[in-house]
Amino acid sequence: MTDLAAPTVSRTIPALLDRAAGQHGDRAWLRTDDLELTFASAAALVGTVAQRLGELGVRPGDLVVLTARNEPGYLVALLAATTIGAAAVPVNPRGSEAELRGLLGQLSGPGRTRVIVADADLRDAVRRSAAGAGLNVAVVDAGELASAPTPDAGRLDDGRVGEDDVAVMIPTSGTTGRSKLVMQTHRAHVMAGEGFPWWLELSSDDRLMTSLPLFHTNAIAYSAMGALASGAGLVLLPRFSVSGFLDAARRHRATSCNVVGAMLEALMRQPVRDDDADSPLRSCYTAPSPPEQRHLEIERRFGFRLVCGYGLSESLYGTIWRPGTRPYGTLGHLRQHPTLGQVNQGKVVDERGREVPGGEAGELLLHNPTVTPGYYGMADETALAVQRGWLHTGDLVTGNPDGTYTFVARSKEVIRRRGENLSPVEVEEALQAHPDVVESAVVGVAAGLSDEEIKAYVRTRDGAHADPRALADFVAQRLAAFKVPRFWQFVDEMPHTPTGRVAKHRLPSAGDGEEHDLAPVRRQGVPS
Repeated sequence: MTDLAAPTVSRTIPALLDRAAGQHGDRAWLRTDDLELTFASAAALVGTVAQRLGELGVRPGDLVVLTARNEPGYLVALLAATTIGAAAVPVNPRGSEAELRGLLGQLSGPGRTRVIVADADLRDAVRRSAAGAGLNVAVVDAGELASAPTPDAGRLDDGRVGEDDVAVMIPTSGTTGRSKLVMQTHRAHVMAGEGFPWWLELSSDDRLMTSLPLFHTNAIAYSAMGALASGAGLVLLPRFSVSGFLDAARRHRATSCNVVGAMLEALMRQPVRDDDADSPLRSCYTAPSPPEQRHLEIERRFGFRLVCGYGLSESLYGTIWRPGTRPYGTLGHLRQHPTLGQVNQGKVVDERGREVPGGEAGELLLHNPTVTPGYYGMADETALAVQRGWLHTGDLVTGNPDGTYTFVARSKEVIRRRGENLSPVEVEEALQAHPDVVESAVVGVAAGLSDEEIKAYVRTRDGAHADPRALADFVAQRLAAFKVPRFWQFVDEMPHTPTGRVAKHRLPSAGDGEEHDLAPVRRQGVPS
């Protein structure tokens, strides 16, 4: 691997912002339907918000929580927090108060949470959640915080931020007390920004469009950082609209977009229009990789080139299709850096950590400078995930003769639904709080949009009425809507392992009992 001990440039977010403002100045960077910011004006606004956060008591090493809607104020506040050496913690604004309270409880330890950035309509709920978590913090409005820049904001890169400092912490598998907060460094974000345009063959003439949420890694590290590093424009959509996505690309003259597979499938289910391919979009980054026939169908219909990849919050360098290659159905090759060269290593190992022969399934391990320092406040979990610099991804793959990898399955028990990751445990815990529920087990089942639906198996107390709709409503009062199971099956007994855990692989199928399908009301768009 390349030695990064003496980089030729400072790989911190404030240094990246300074370079972008200096090189691209009056060119447009951030664009929405209501606003356009140049590189220079964005940098000045970030400097202003950094000053305001400082006035609120935020210092290097502190934490700034953001209920991160896809709006410019939140992106500016996130960049400002990292600029002064604080760690930004973007969370799902659609989460419940109980979920936010659980997350804030995790942040009430050694790290200092000074400020929560929220919308006016969320402030009361945020204050209640903070009080319930024992936090006395300032709750500020994102729009007010990111108002007009002051003329004396100054340079962003003043030397107080280091490449190994934590810039962002991403909550994964939900936002309850069981959430894992993945720490990501400045170096990781800048290297992701430097790599993404190279992997997608983008330049300063391009305009990247994303509707992926700012509380996930993709929109921040690939779209926002990629646009800053390359001098490209960034189109930030408030949400994914299946009927309006292509129109937004036309309206903003976007040349590249980032989506997840479920979004592509939702677009493909729309009625065919003569102008489907009539947009400026030339490329689209997506995951997972669809089968070859479906891949080609998508490209023919929409007229853009699909580039598939694999990444995760714990490592912003995973795998991707190299420029000029078309390894259909695979995760692609290991991501490498455009100027630093071979910085990323991978290997496929069995349960004992021994490398397996090509073509055999095993866990993918990654070793590169973007691997997480760990999970915030979770030393044991960190020790399991990162061993001697190698990240255990928890994903099973096979290695191919051409150096690509093919995904097999997730070894981690995480359900991906409508572009969101969630832990079955948090749903089970919500169910266990119901007085009629004796035991429950939650699993993911295959869905039509390339991800999963949630199924709950429930054993109720003797004499209790098994009402799936009532249980769903009970869960909905405690968790975000996307975590409420769609399928329900009631059982007399749960299968168990010798250690007393539910043996989920031995749960009955839908054909072995009555399965209730609480199909949700159809809504426009696919949550992302």
